[in-house]
Amino acid sequence: MSELKRTPLYEVYKESGAKTIDFGGWDLPVQFAGIKEEHETVRTKAGLFDVSHMGEIVVKGSDSLAFLQKMVTNDVSKLKDGGAQYAALCYENGGTVDDLIIYRKSENEYLLVVNAANTDKDFEWLNQHVEGDVELTNISQNIAQIALQGPLSQDILQKLVKDIDLSEIGFFKFKDLVNVNGVISLVARTGYTGEDGFEIYCNSEEGPKLWRSLLEAGKEEGILPIGLGARDTLRFEANLPLYGQELSKDITPIEAGIGFAVKTDKEADFIGKDVLKAQKENGAPRKLVGIEMIDRGIPRHGYPVFVNGENIGEVTTGTQSPTLKKNVGLALLNREYTELGTEVEVEIRSKKLKALVVATPFYKKPRK
Repeated sequence: MSELKRTPLYEVYKESGAKTIDFGGWDLPVQFAGIKEEHETVRTKAGLFDVSHMGEIVVKGSDSLAFLQKMVTNDVSKLKDGGAQYAALCYENGGTVDDLIIYRKSENEYLLVVNAANTDKDFEWLNQHVEGDVELTNISQNIAQIALQGPLSQDILQKLVKDIDLSEIGFFKFKDLVNVNGVISLVARTGYTGEDGFEIYCNSEEGPKLWRSLLEAGKEEGILPIGLGARDTLRFEANLPLYGQELSKDITPIEAGIGFAVKTDKEADFIGKDVLKAQKENGAPRKLVGIEMIDRGIPRHGYPVFVNGENIGEVTTGTQSPTLKKNVGLALLNREYTELGTEVEVEIRSKKLKALVVATPFYKKPRK
């Protein structure tokens, strides 16, 4: 059995009493204080996540834009320097290679942030299609990535940032070379929780210092380190997809409900465009929907869903929502059964239990 990979922050977990698990070949914290407490902290105060296992790929060269336009579903030409964009990489059949965030540093330089388990696969996929003046570099091992999420995030981070007013960084915007208590970082207003917050990228050796600085700065506000357990319930409530569950090589971005990141009207042809264009215009055969249990039971990933004895799909993610206190799930169902209010049955431990198709996201952050 191969040894688990560790992030640059592994040693500081011990200081915070982390319980770690094998997550896609990484030894990562699943919880610190407890999943429900951590979830609630991010919704009401602020939480700190180590996401250094994520992959970072630099795209450089005069043909970078043309290359990315061919590779990803979104319209990268709309990005300006300091802007970020959510997109997907797809196969010819429309299935998803990965979902990612693209940061435009300059006309000829972009940073791609991809899912940890897909980093090598994505890098290989991109390399297979390189044309013209494009240079790809996988810098994942050199980068620590820390996410600070929750309504008090800006107040906490501002204590450590003297040179800029963080309120000037809009949603899906970033600033590079920001001094965060002596650690030079890229600071982006992005995240995976449904809350306001920042993702901070720095040199891997500086990660522990940055982590400790943020925990210290947020003491007064009640900051907590947050594990993968709460990260999953937070992103799930906000209807943010997880690769391997809501997205995969067999699930298209349209089926998964991220059609907003698929621009089939952009001039450039991209891989999978024909299939995705047809699905956008005619509707995909399946659709990701929310379900809420009527009978007692928690829907879990992979549980089959039925109507009148017919298998119509399966649960992609499910749990008891810490915010709603209800048993809810996301399910990929045949299109004809996806109207709101449709009654379905989820098979849980060999019993078919009633559920309703409901609206998503399950949670939206309160407007200021």
